[in-house]
Amino acid sequence: MTAPIQKSDASPAAGPGEGSVPRQRAARTAHPPAPGPAREGVVLNVFSHGFLAVWALLIVLPLLWLVLSSFKTDSQIAGSAFGWPSNWSLDVFGRAWNKGIGDYFVNTVIVLVFSVPLTMLFGSMAAYVLARYQFWGNRVIYYFFVAGAMFPVFLALVPLFFMVKMLGMLNSYQGLILVYVAYSMPFTVFFMHSFFRTLPTAVFEAAILDGASHTRAFFQVMLPMAKPGLLSVGIFNTLGQWNQFVLPTVLMQPQSGDDPERYVLTQGLIQLQQQQGYETDLPVLFAGVTIAMIPMLVVYLSFQRQVQAGLTSATLK
Repeated sequence: MTAPIQKSDASPAAGPGEGSVPRQRAARTAHPPAPGPAREGVVLNVFSHGFLAVWALLIVLPLLWLVLSSFKTDSQIAGSAFGWPSNWSLDVFGRAWNKGIGDYFVNTVIVLVFSVPLTMLFGSMAAYVLARYQFWGNRVIYYFFVAGAMFPVFLALVPLFFMVKMLGMLNSYQGLILVYVAYSMPFTVFFMHSFFRTLPTAVFEAAILDGASHTRAFFQVMLPMAKPGLLSVGIFNTLGQWNQFVLPTVLMQPQSGDDPERYVLTQGLIQLQQQQGYETDLPVLFAGVTIAMIPMLVVYLSFQRQVQAGLTSATLK
């Protein structure tokens, strides 16, 4: 009988290149590969999206609390400030409107209907001339507008008050409209100046060769091309003028007992709070703030794509 073949414990001889595989694995384990650009991008996206989510909550939650508090009673606000209202009646908005918010709302709309278009007209004209025409003092005038955007409005309140008083326009729509236009001009010129510089010159030259005057070329050719920028800066001016409080407080005060009150919304909310005295009617105050807030939310949400297009078009062109 033949003896059984005994298996040797020794492993067969490794072929060429096979012995280096364990060492390569050990090297990869000891020195892991550095994170690539894809991994860094994922981390950045997670961080940015998380920051935006927190920022959105900080904005949305106070607005939601404000709107919900408008439907509550004083006892519900004092007992459970963060609870849901038991009655969803809209009577509180009617009470706020009848207590003066309606008049203040109309006054604000009257002022902005004239101030915003005039700001856009004069600001775009000045920005266009400074951006497209070279003349002596061009940069000086431009930097003058830029300096005006950085000038604190509080330093100009006293001379502004006496200037408007000399013109006889205190507590008048036209006085506040002119001040709003002057107040918003520096930012409008600064914004539209950079936008007009990105527009192609060939279109303007073609209009001039076809016999169009400089004024007609501006209104019919260049201004329509600047529509995204106009919408963006128009919404910014609308938000700024709608929420303005300091200038109306100084310029829209009755000068005598017979002088009517022409308060705007920001002043009207203060008046609504002061009218309560020792009587607390917080739902009416919250309803007034909601009425003042809703138009601006509607305007921004309706034109947010145009705002983003206007802000990025100057960079992409």
